[in-house]
Formats: sequence, structure tokens, C-alpha cells
Amino acid sequence: MPHDEEWKKDWKRPVLEHGKLTPWNWMVLYPDGFVMGNYVDIGAFTLIQAEAGVELRDEVEIGSHCGIYSHSSIDEKKGKVYIGKCTRIGSHSTIMPGVTIGEGTIIGAHSLVIKDIPSNALALGVPAKVVRWL
Repeated sequence: MPHDEEWKKDWKRPVLEHGKLTPWNWMVLYPDGFVMGNYVDIGAFTLIQAEAGVELRDEVEIGSHCGIYSHSSIDEKKGKVYIGKCTRIGSHSTIMPGVTIGEGTIIGAHSLVIKDIPSNALALGVPAKVVRWL
């Protein structure tokens, strides 16, 4: 997102339908479980599976081709995913059920987040680990 405030005047909250792409080419499954703050930017081809709840706070940025899962059919884990204000998730990252990512955190591209990441951290890798504080 641009660092000035000008872009905010054009920001629009999407109308979400289960399994249908938004005009920006990302999708939410189970939109009744999805909470999105203001000025959220989600990249194309990202899938948000919100069956057990996904909450994105204000000014979250998510890169393209990400997956955010509140339910994993592989291991049957379920849990709400919470992503704090002003957090950035790099492209091609995956967030698994029950994870909380704190405010102002950056998740590096191609990361797999399987446990909570605190606020103001840079975390990356498979699995994602904090590599430094912001």
C-alpha cells in the first residue's frame, strides 16, 4: 500500500460470497466467519478459509497466492486465525489454523506459519521463526 493517505479515499470493502472471487481475484470460503478491518489489501489468488474464523485488523497487507486456513482437513485442526493491525504477509505464505500474528509484524514470502508470532517481529521460513525485532 502507498505510504501516503491518498489511496484510502478509493478503498472499498468487497462484497463476499462463498467460493467466489472478489473483483481483486481473491476468495473467501465461509465468509460468515471472516472479519476484515479497514484498508486491508489482499493480493490476487489468495484463499481465506474462514470456517472457524479469520480476523484481519486494519491496514493488513497480504501478498498474492497466500493461503489462510482456520480448518485443516489434513490433520483436522481447527481454530480462529487472528492477524493484527499493520501486519504484512509475504506472497505465497501459508497461515495455519489457530495462529495469532501480532501487530506490525512482517511474515517473509513463502513462509509457513504454524504457531503464534508476536507483535513487531520479522518472521520467515518453513516453519516461520522470528529472525529479528522491528
